[in-house]
Amino acid sequence: MRKRDHNVLTNAASLLVCGLLAGVVVAAAAFPAVAMSGLAAKAGAETFGALPKELTVGQAPQISYLLASDGKTPLATMYDENRRDVKLADISPYMQKAIIAAEDHDFYKHNGVDLNGVARAFVNNQSGANSQQGASTLTMQYVRLAIAYSATHPADVVAATEDTSRRKMREMRLALQVDKEFSKDDILTRYLNLASFGNGAYGIYAASQVYFGKPPNKLKIEEAAMLAGMVKAPTTNDPTTKTGYPLALDRRNYVIDNMIKIGAITKEEGEAAKATKMVVKDKTTPNGCVATNKKEWGFFCDYFYRWWMQQETFGSTSYDRERRLKSGGYTIVTSLDAQAQNAADKAVRKNLGVNSKAARMVAVVEPGTGRVRALSVNRNFKIDDPRKPQNKLSTDPRKRSKGIRGNYPNTVNPLLTGGGDIKGYQAGSTFKIFTIVAALEKGIPLRYTINSPKQFKSEYIIDSSSPAACPGTHFYCPTNSVESMAGVHNMWSAFGRSVNTFFVPLQQQVGSENVVKAAQKLGIQFRSTEDANFANNKEAAHQWGAFTLGVSATTPLDLANAYATLAADGKYCEPIPVQEIKGPDGKKLDIANPRCEQRISTDVARAAVDAARCPVGDRSATTRCTGATAGNVRRIVGKPVAGKSGTTDSEKTSSLVAMTKQYSVAGIMADPDWPQTNQQMGHDTPTGINPPVYETLRDAMKGKKGIEFTPPSGKIMEGDQRSIPDVKCMDVETAKDRLRGAGFDPVVSSARIPSSCAAGKVASTSPNGRTIKGGVVVIEVSSGSGTPAGPPGNGAGPGPGNLPGPGRPPGRNG
Repeated sequence: MRKRDHNVLTNAASLLVCGLLAGVVVAAAAFPAVAMSGLAAKAGAETFGALPKELTVGQAPQISYLLASDGKTPLATMYDENRRDVKLADISPYMQKAIIAAEDHDFYKHNGVDLNGVARAFVNNQSGANSQQGASTLTMQYVRLAIAYSATHPADVVAATEDTSRRKMREMRLALQVDKEFSKDDILTRYLNLASFGNGAYGIYAASQVYFGKPPNKLKIEEAAMLAGMVKAPTTNDPTTKTGYPLALDRRNYVIDNMIKIGAITKEEGEAAKATKMVVKDKTTPNGCVATNKKEWGFFCDYFYRWWMQQETFGSTSYDRERRLKSGGYTIVTSLDAQAQNAADKAVRKNLGVNSKAARMVAVVEPGTGRVRALSVNRNFKIDDPRKPQNKLSTDPRKRSKGIRGNYPNTVNPLLTGGGDIKGYQAGSTFKIFTIVAALEKGIPLRYTINSPKQFKSEYIIDSSSPAACPGTHFYCPTNSVESMAGVHNMWSAFGRSVNTFFVPLQQQVGSENVVKAAQKLGIQFRSTEDANFANNKEAAHQWGAFTLGVSATTPLDLANAYATLAADGKYCEPIPVQEIKGPDGKKLDIANPRCEQRISTDVARAAVDAARCPVGDRSATTRCTGATAGNVRRIVGKPVAGKSGTTDSEKTSSLVAMTKQYSVAGIMADPDWPQTNQQMGHDTPTGINPPVYETLRDAMKGKKGIEFTPPSGKIMEGDQRSIPDVKCMDVETAKDRLRGAGFDPVVSSARIPSSCAAGKVASTSPNGRTIKGGVVVIEVSSGSGTPAGPPGNGAGPGPGNLPGPGRPPGRNG
């Protein structure tokens, strides 16, 4: 026997032994009389055991898609690997044939292992030929990929891919098992969904999108051939690089020739495909919130991401939750309303660009669901490059002196929603609504009147050196922004004109701790340690005299949601950035459902909203408005509205809430870098906060029907009405005693009016007839001219129905 012949027989025997050791009957290559199918069946029955879990139920990482609320508009994609599994029916037949032509001509004939190919490769590689041959079938390649993807340790990945006989034999054994367990079409589908195609594209769906911008069912012959040719060496055969393009072209044409060879296409079709110029798009799929469909949508996307990371449904640790998001293959319909979001994006940047140190922040919430419809600020959602920073030095003098840069024009901080170092901003007189709610819950009606002086000496104790203290005392003594606000007010007029010296005594009467509680029930969170210490300590909260004036920090989102609770008749809903979440199996997750509960009574909510119509220039049949701090909102929006403006001392912040039944829009303008800014934040000016709020609401409501707020009725509005004693022509002191005895709060007017009564006597009272128990009754003193006094009042108290003068201009009352 010649030596060559001896070597061939020896090698064949070695092949047989290796095959038997591995449980794979490779002998069929050298001994055709052996029935491959029979041996495989016997091996599977006797020695293989159960198919490993990773080959049956394991799923490779899947890309998650975020969509706007219409379920169509792309918002963002998130992934560890850009992959989306598809069914075989959604893959072009050309692609199916191309991968077989490229990798495994006999895929539909063998039982998972091509024994002829194994023998051929073995002989070739042992002969010392220049080119080494492989014998991996598509099924074996699938086994290798599946094991690698299911590995939980780096060593397991190495073991699954190392070039050793042991690994090869294991693949062959498992391939035979896989071929028994799955249909050929199933194996082909799994392989095409798992394979890497380079440029961050995993699986055929991602590959067809990245290279050709189309779904895989639209792939042409030449496109399918190019992709099939890449799986062997996706980096080397990368058509988007200068060196890889000619290699990818050669490989494409090689696959096309093989498609002709196996009868997948005709020669004419193949020649036409090879003659087609190879054009690729290189559309790398965006990843994360810094690469949203519209760059302005990054802040909403970030809010969604932070929300997801707090949900235990997606894992017990933050690592688990992030992996679920970036590998779970979810289709997430967010709550982002493109119409509202685009309106907000346009409005916040109008006349005030991203390079402004003043941030105009707007949040939109849907009453009754808590769904966050828009989040926008005049900033770029972008990480500032420390090597080439664009951000200006911080406006905070201390940080500036150290070279620390601020949050403009680029930031990824949660300016609108809070978190981390972002605790919020003072929202001024928008907080007065919580005093109204607390008073209404205590049974104090809207018509309740208080004589509001120019300065009110409260019982709240503060530092005697504070400018807010009455001179020489330690008592908190607030004033109004303009002196003309002084006088008798009810809740409608006081809220419409934002009268500080009405709301501080009202808060004192109901207990500031109850006002704080009302704010919490409606959704205000206290993120700063100082605020939380006040809010969570009843004794401290009881002394929080300035709370009603909005001195605690909040965010636009919390503020919008608090007012949305009122618009929803007292139903509080947790803010949520999603409408629907579907897993890769198409099943909906309950985590996307609104989480709501009734926090305050419907009557209280409707009464509070009725008062809130006054500041924005609207009213119902029951309102008694006499002024408005943002009176043009109703006209601009053109629909029934409610809301409130707010300003802090020296106008360091400005705010406005405006809402309909469908949307609650809250805006705050502040310097996030330096709360003690020396810049004045405006209201109804081109660069102020009012235009972004009412323009956002106006544009969000376009095409939507205006819905009336249901007005209050009965006792919560009118209160316990009592008859006012007749004190005409009495001495003033006697009249005061009689009115007090009847349960009223008498106040003597400084003005004199003509009357038939003697000078200095009581000419009349206002109101005259009936008013609320405990309400203010103004004693009008006669000038003694002998002219009869005017007609009785209307029972609403002086001023609240007929106070002169225009609405209060913007100031620290807001």
